[in-house]
Formats: sequence, C-alpha cells, structure tokens
Amino acid sequence: MKNIGKLLLTLFLIMWVAFAFILLTNEGNRIIGKSYFESNEFLPTVDYYREQLGQLVLIPFNAEQAKESITVTHAEVEQYRNYYGSMTEQIENIQNQYSDRIITAEAEGNETLKEQLIIERDKKITDITQNFKSDEYVEEKIRSDREKQIDRYAKEQQSLQKSFLNEFSYFTYSFTNVETGEKVESPNLQNNSVVYTKSFGKQNSLLHVDSSVDMYLSNDVPESLAWFYIPGEVGQFEGTIYLPKSMIASSPINDAYRSFTIRKYIFYFIWLTGIVAAVALFTFAKPSFRKFGAFEKVKRVFSNWPIDIRLVTVFVLATLSINAMEGFGYSFDYYFFMDNIYSVLFDILFDGIVMFIVTSCTVMGAIWIWESVRSEDNLKLAIKNAYAYRLGIGIRDLLLNRSIALHTIFVLGTAFFAGVGIVGALLQRDLVALYAVLFMFIALPTVLSFLRKIGYLNRIIKQTEDMAEGRLTSEIKVKGKSPLATHAKNLNRLREGVKKSITEQAKSERLKTELITNVSHDLRTPLTSIITYTDLLKKPDITEEERNQYIDVIDKKSARLKTLIEDLFEVSKMASGNIEITKQRIDLTQLFQQAIGEHNESFQDAGLEMKVTKPEHPLNAYVDGQKIWRVLDNLVLNAQKYSLKGTRVYVSLRQSGHLAEFTVKNIANYELGENVEELTERFKRADASRHTEGSGLGLAIAQSIVELHNGRMKIEVDGDLFKVIVSIPVE
Repeated sequence: MKNIGKLLLTLFLIMWVAFAFILLTNEGNRIIGKSYFESNEFLPTVDYYREQLGQLVLIPFNAEQAKESITVTHAEVEQYRNYYGSMTEQIENIQNQYSDRIITAEAEGNETLKEQLIIERDKKITDITQNFKSDEYVEEKIRSDREKQIDRYAKEQQSLQKSFLNEFSYFTYSFTNVETGEKVESPNLQNNSVVYTKSFGKQNSLLHVDSSVDMYLSNDVPESLAWFYIPGEVGQFEGTIYLPKSMIASSPINDAYRSFTIRKYIFYFIWLTGIVAAVALFTFAKPSFRKFGAFEKVKRVFSNWPIDIRLVTVFVLATLSINAMEGFGYSFDYYFFMDNIYSVLFDILFDGIVMFIVTSCTVMGAIWIWESVRSEDNLKLAIKNAYAYRLGIGIRDLLLNRSIALHTIFVLGTAFFAGVGIVGALLQRDLVALYAVLFMFIALPTVLSFLRKIGYLNRIIKQTEDMAEGRLTSEIKVKGKSPLATHAKNLNRLREGVKKSITEQAKSERLKTELITNVSHDLRTPLTSIITYTDLLKKPDITEEERNQYIDVIDKKSARLKTLIEDLFEVSKMASGNIEITKQRIDLTQLFQQAIGEHNESFQDAGLEMKVTKPEHPLNAYVDGQKIWRVLDNLVLNAQKYSLKGTRVYVSLRQSGHLAEFTVKNIANYELGENVEELTERFKRADASRHTEGSGLGLAIAQSIVELHNGRMKIEVDGDLFKVIVSIPVE
C-alpha cells in the first residue's frame, strides 16, 4: 500500500510538471509581463473602435454631398432603357400582361377595375415611350433611385453612430484634422487617470479616414447599374484614444479584465508550483522503474499487446493528456463566470482527476514499453511480433502471387462498395435501381465466382489430406488456368514425386536386403573354405602333399577375402566422399593402351577376341591417373568375366567434343534382366547364382571414380548385348 502511495505521488508530480510546462508553452507569451490592455482579448476591441470612430464620428457620412456627386453616364442610360428589350418589345409585353386581366374584368362586368387596369397599362406604356424619347428622363429616374438609396444609407449610419457611441462609451477621444485643424472630442472626455491610451500622429502614424462608399440599389435594375460609387471625404487625424480607469467597472470589458488579472496570478501560481514539483520529483520522489511495477497484472496484460498497438495506445493517451491539460487551462475563464461555487469546485475536481488518470496511464505505458525493448534482442522480438510487421509479412506473402492478390483486392473492394451501396440505396431511394443493376452484373457474379473458387479450394484441401494420409490413387482435377489450377498441377506433380519416392524407397530397402545377403554370401564363402582347410591341417595323419594343397587353398581364399574387404572399404570411402584424388595432366590414349595390354593373354585364355579402337594422337586430361586406370581395368576385367565364350569384346576410346568416351561392348554370358541401373549397386552381379569370382563392387567403384572426376558412366543393355560408356572432361 505504501508503494502504491509513493507511485501515485510520483505520477501526480509528473502530471503537475507537465501541466505547468504545457501551460507555460501555450499561455506564457501572452501572460508573463503583460497586462490585459496588451492582450489579444483587448487589442481587437481597440482596432474595431478606431475603425468605427473614423467612419462614424471623425468624418461622418454626408448625404447632401453624396447626392451632389452622383453622375449618370450615357452608357448607363442605354442599359437602363434597353434592360427589358426594345420599345416595341416592352410595349407588347405590357399589353400581354394586362390583356387577360382586362378581358376578365369586362366579362365579370367590373367596369371600374377595367378602367383602372387600362389607366395603369397606358401609364406604363407612356413611361416606356418616354424612356426611349428622352435621355434626361431616364437620367432623372436613375438619379432619383440613387438619392433614395443615399437617404436610406445616411439613416442607417446615424443609427449605427448612436449605437456605437453608446456601446463604447467607456472610451474617450480627442482628435484634430491635420489639414483643416478642426478638433473632434468626445463629450465626456477624460484624459486623467487612464489605464490605456493609443496615440496617432507625432511619433506614431496618423489616423487615416476615408468615407467613400460603394452602394447597392435594391430596385429592379440592370446588375451593372445596381452598384454605384460615392466618393467621400478623406482625412488625416492626430490625437489619442483614452480608457479612463473610472470607466472600467461599468464597461462590458470589466469581466474580461478581472478574468485576465485573476487568471494571470493563477498561472503564476501553477508555474511556481510546477518548479517545486520538478524539484520534489528528483529529490523526494526519486522515480525508478521498480516503482512503476506496482500494477503488475495491468502491466502483464499491456505487455502482451503488440509493440505498435502499445505505441499507438500511448500516443493516443498522450494526445488526450495534452488536450486535457490545455482544456483545463482554458477552462479558468469559464469558471470565473459560474455563479455556483460548488459547481466550480466539482468541475475543477473532475477535470483534474481526468487529467491525472490519463497522464498516469500515458507515463506508465511509456515506461513499460521502454522496459520491454531496452535490450536489442527484446527490441528485435517486439518488432517481429508487431501487428504492422505481421501485416506487412501478410501483404508481402499475398503479393507473391499477383493474380491471387488482385483477385483478393477485387473481392474485398466489391464487398466494401456493395455495403456502401446498400446504405446509399436505403438513404436515397432513387439509387435503388442503379444499385440493383450493379448488384446483378458486378456483385452477384463476383460472389458466385468467389464461392466456386472456395469450393474448388476445399476439394484441393480434401485431396491434399488424402495424399498426406498416403492415399495416392486419384489425381486432383485441374480446372481452368487460375492460381488454384496451377496449385492443383503442382500438387499432382508432388503426388507423382511421392509415389516415385515410395517406389525408390522400396527399391532401396530391397537393395539393402540384397546387399546384406550378398556381402554375407561373398564373405562367408572364402571364410568357410579357410576354416574348413584349417581344420584339415590340424589332422596329424595328412601327407605333406595334402598339407601343401590345403595351405595353397587357404592362401587363395585369404587373398580373396582380403580383396573383398579392401574393395568394400574403398567403395564406402568413395560413397562418403572421404577419398582424395590427385589430378595431373595425363595422356588418356597411353593409359588406355597400357590397361588393355595387360589383359590380352587373359582374354585369349578365356576364348574371347578383343577388338580395340583408339585415337592416333594424344588425348590429354587433368585426372588422377591411378584411379582412372582402375576404372579401365575394372571394366575390361568385368567384360572378361561375364562375356560369352567365343564372342568378341569391343573396347574403344575416342574424343567427343569436350569429353573423352571410353566404351566396352560384349555379349553377356548370363541373362541380364531389365534393371540395368542396379548393376552399379554394391555387390550386385549379372551372375545371380554368384558362381564367378568377382566381388560385385567393380562397377560401383568405377562409377564413384568417374563421378569424382565430374564425369558420367552409362550402362545400356539390348538383349544380351552389354554396353558401358564412360565420359570424362578433357582439355
């Protein structure tokens, strides 16, 4: 409870300092060191008094002089004369106006009315005729109209002068016409004990008065004749306007004078206490972040809001707080004119409480925001969770597909304007027909199109769920060329990819099982022989010849086992990328010739004929010579082992563009099957019964070496024809 009390005191001091500062900013320039008679409330009154004094008192309107200045031009006479057309047109118009009325009066037997109408008609016709006969006649009519207007204006000016002198009787004046020397003074002139004076002449500019005036005729005349200018007197005056102190109490400005004086001292008090509050804030209250954690539940709820919503909230609260402080300052004028002291106290208390609450919320909100973003990590997290940031991400994602973005904006825009149209049609029934047309041809088709697309989207979502659960039997139907149709195509491609992946996974599992079986078989065979012949060597009754035979078998099987294990390690290293290659410039033609030469005798012993084709010129490439030799050796040895006896084996090397192509073709001794890609799998042989001595790793090792050199190895099978093509980049 003690902490809350200190927090409230701190918040009050902060509010009072802010209130004093805002009051100083808004009111200081017109309050400090100034009196009421220098204020913006009083000076406009003086300016108005000076202006009206010159027009109504110093040089009043002179009707006789104005009448003498009236001039009528020939152009004005012509305009007046022809305003309603030519003479015949005007006479015909008058006759038409009275014809029906005279006939009606005659039919009713009202001879008196008939005679009066005829007299009135003839009088107007005579006037029109005279207008076109005499310019002087027309000029006199115009002059008469203007004189009547001058008389009316003069009467209005006299009334205004009387009202002006009564309204501003608290002012006195004394002026002298600089040109004529005529002196004009107020009847109640007082220039002693005055609180305000404004002088003209000598050090200040003279008071300039011009009584000229534009007048407007209210009669039915041409517009160009309705306005006319009356030149008046122009005079320069020097003198002084006084405001005697004794006149203030009975004047209309007395309340404003008292209000300004009292408000001035109140503001001085507020500014002084604001300084005291600022000192107390940093000496006694000593605000800290810990103090503002008293309202922990409110802080926790507020801190869960996005940072931009919190900032907008604090900004709105700050605006309301400033407005409340400014309004509280302006309200002092209103308080002075209230009769009920209790109402004044209630209003001051209510406005003060509102100002305190809004300011306190602003301060605590700002401090809580600062606490939450003080560290760089918290600031980054707050920005990522901001509503505007997430909205921006959403808009960015929406614009990833412009077609969807445009469709979305069009649908939302149509919905918005449809709502506006409904309101407009309800308020203005004349718009119902237009709204109905727009609804039928724009809003309704848009809604139907939107519903169709949503239905199609639901169908895609349902089939996507089936795909996620492993049901890949049916394809998603592709409708049209919309983004949803494109999405359906992509999902179908994904479906095919998933099916292929499942097939590949099943194949991988099968090959893995076969690999384990083949490895077990190929390792167990020599190992079984070694164990068997080792047991035979343990018998004491065997002959020396038998012993040597057994040792020879063990030696061969051990070598066989060693070769298998070494090949297995090598292909494993190649598959994991842990093998290093040392490239250098090698003549592939020479390397090819050496690799082929080592197998000539073995091919002859196997009953095979080898046909070799090679280029006559060097074929250079940056390769690891030892490993490329291993590829050539493996492929040639593979052809020797698996070729049908008595057939030919074709081995060739040639350049094809930027590639060197090494090709081996032979007739297989075993049925190859359809899945030729599996022949490059580890421990995979064309000899399914595994009677041959190969490790089943030759093609796998060869393919790995070729790939390390950015090359490609391709296997083709046509019946019993087996063909391997190795392509390696050359210079």
